[in-house]
Amino acid sequence: MELQKDEGKMPRIRKGGLTRRGLLQLAGVGLASAALPSRVATATQQPPSPAKTGPEVGPVMGKLSTYMSEAKDRALPEDVVEKTKQHILDTLAAMVSGSDLTPGRDAMQFARAYGGQKVATVAASDILCGPIEAALVNGMLAHADETDDSHAPSQSHPGCAVVPAALAAGERFGVDGTHFLRSVTLGYDIGPRFTVTLGGQPFESGSHWSTHSISPLFGAAAAAGCAASLNARQMRWLLGYTAQQSSGLASWQRDSEHVQKAFCFGGMTARSGVTSALVAQSNWTGVEDILSGADNFFQAYNPQADPSVLADALGERYEITRTNIKKWAVGSPIQAALDALEILRRQHPFEAAQVQEVSVQLATHEAGIVNNREIPDICLQHMVAVMLLEKSITFSVAHNQGRMKDPAVLRERAKVRLIPDDALQGLMPLRVAIVGLALADGTHLTLRVDNVRGTPENPMTRDEVVAKARDLMAPILGAKNCATLIRAVLHLEDMKDIRELRPALQRA
Repeated sequence: MELQKDEGKMPRIRKGGLTRRGLLQLAGVGLASAALPSRVATATQQPPSPAKTGPEVGPVMGKLSTYMSEAKDRALPEDVVEKTKQHILDTLAAMVSGSDLTPGRDAMQFARAYGGQKVATVAASDILCGPIEAALVNGMLAHADETDDSHAPSQSHPGCAVVPAALAAGERFGVDGTHFLRSVTLGYDIGPRFTVTLGGQPFESGSHWSTHSISPLFGAAAAAGCAASLNARQMRWLLGYTAQQSSGLASWQRDSEHVQKAFCFGGMTARSGVTSALVAQSNWTGVEDILSGADNFFQAYNPQADPSVLADALGERYEITRTNIKKWAVGSPIQAALDALEILRRQHPFEAAQVQEVSVQLATHEAGIVNNREIPDICLQHMVAVMLLEKSITFSVAHNQGRMKDPAVLRERAKVRLIPDDALQGLMPLRVAIVGLALADGTHLTLRVDNVRGTPENPMTRDEVVAKARDLMAPILGAKNCATLIRAVLHLEDMKDIRELRPALQRA
């Protein structure tokens, strides 16, 4: 995870609720499916007029709903198209790799038992089910572990909800690759803006609501609504139904098994977003503007928020370009430390046997999250020890529970010293690590990493994203299907129907 407290498998204690002072401070921070008609039947439905905005639709809702309804036909800048392809590939890889982890296995069992109309694909399986069920399961898979993307300003993980929702709705309506890609981009644009407007991380800390649920939910709804080709009025209804479903508590941080956490981040949000899109597409009417008027969304969550932030720079600033892709399949507080070790070894080659001590300085809270944890991929001392021995970290290595008892690993782990640093805490949500190495010949090496690989300030290349995806997917899909899926995602504009992804996305 790339956001503060994202590893959240440890309890956290907070005092008090959201005070009036806190609300004022936040103001400154915030800049089914089976019962639905078939595709043939829905094609004959008469959509409502999109133009009747009237006095009950405020300017923010008017601008937002119009932008959302036009997204499927709006060409995107080349760099945004490329970034979206990379995030789609990264999220599909997280879905596939998550299928063999506990949250993924639980989700698969649910899909097989619950069933549903055979419309949409469940990744890394032979299961077809309804779009709502598929979105739920694929969302669980996408956040079954610490491999999916994140958006720091909104304190959320967009991809694990947006991509499953766009895929499920895209298969329901048979959209082409370009339409699917634009749906995903829209989801990233809309979802994160909601929790940026609410106040981001301070909002979550003060209110106990989960930004990691609210942001992906609105992103998933926007993506599914775009795939469903909703007009402006239907988009307003979609936002209303999404606001009614908006939920999620920061108590996910106490989930030690990562199952409820996967539900809150990806499963619940993707499911609810697709539900909003399908009921709006069926012309369920509702409140025209949930963002203003009596008992509106912001009155419920943060009355001091400025709703105009929702529409800020739409079509100019694409939030997917501000979203991180994680290089290493480990907890976010460990990312910078592994980056530092890789860079130091490149600059001054050394072997594990030459290392006498490794010191790692992290922000105080971040250090507490990863200090001597029982789970390998969120235990800093273990991952540093393995990095010393392996010189790199693969998905399988990061999840090898047995190696936590390996004498060779334990010998290296004894050299690692984790130092909580209050000064680095003040830089959050920027995750900084300062790594020092003492070598047997008396050499001392030190490196500070401010922007980890995969952040907008230090982005991964296409080749790096592909290599990560291959590491996560090939053992499960097989080399041939993995290569086919990667090639298809990188050429989405050539795809006539998104359902063409299905054969490659399923388990070999």
